[in-house]
Amino acid sequence: MSVRRKRFRIEEVNFGSTPMPAEIADAGTMPMHREIMMELRAIRTQMAAPQRNAVSDQVSATADEQVAEAQALLATYRAQIEQCEKLKIELDLIHDAITRTKQEIATLHGKSFDGDEMAKVNGELGAVVGGTEEATQQILAAAEAIDNASTAIGKVTSVDQQKQLLEDIQDNVVAIFEACNFQDLTGQRISKVMTTMKFIENHIITMMDIWGGVDAIKAHAPPIVDDRVGDAKLLNGPMLDGDIGHASQDDIDAMFG
Repeated sequence: MSVRRKRFRIEEVNFGSTPMPAEIADAGTMPMHREIMMELRAIRTQMAAPQRNAVSDQVSATADEQVAEAQALLATYRAQIEQCEKLKIELDLIHDAITRTKQEIATLHGKSFDGDEMAKVNGELGAVVGGTEEATQQILAAAEAIDNASTAIGKVTSVDQQKQLLEDIQDNVVAIFEACNFQDLTGQRISKVMTTMKFIENHIITMMDIWGGVDAIKAHAPPIVDDRVGDAKLLNGPMLDGDIGHASQDDIDAMFG
């Protein structure tokens, strides 16, 4: 008669309270029991170790990718902030330049280009032209009278007539001296105009400096094209002492052979 052995808890889990078959209840079931216990130990070891499987690895990889994307977006955001800061600085400079230019234009308009000031400038220049023309006519008339008197004085024999002609010559000489005083008034009037022009020039130079100076303005200036035709193209007016292209009297004589 075989001895009935004690049933283990694992056996009760697997087979319940039913009697075990004879082929399992005998001593031949011991190797299976050992395998089950080894499997249980392996499961316990695996449960004690950190759980890593395909799903956790995939989740970890996805998290790493998201972190990398977030870092890339943060770097892009910082670069955009830097560009915006630089753009703001440039816009502030442009705004300041425009404000200063408006101030210069307002100053010019208020003190130079308003109706009263420009009327004064035009009036002074008109007076210069009128005074010069009047003095020129007076000088020419006196010179012509002197020429006529000097021609007539050699033809008369009367002392009284000669004396009268000499007095006429003297009066015309005085008239020429008086007419030459126009240059004093002309100088004063032109000085007023030059003061206004200098004021305008200074503020224009200031505006040019605001936008980078003369060289920067010249880079945007359109090319100068002489569109004059006919005689207008030949009339350049008198040259200044430092201008290039002065013609001497010898050059003029050579032109006429």
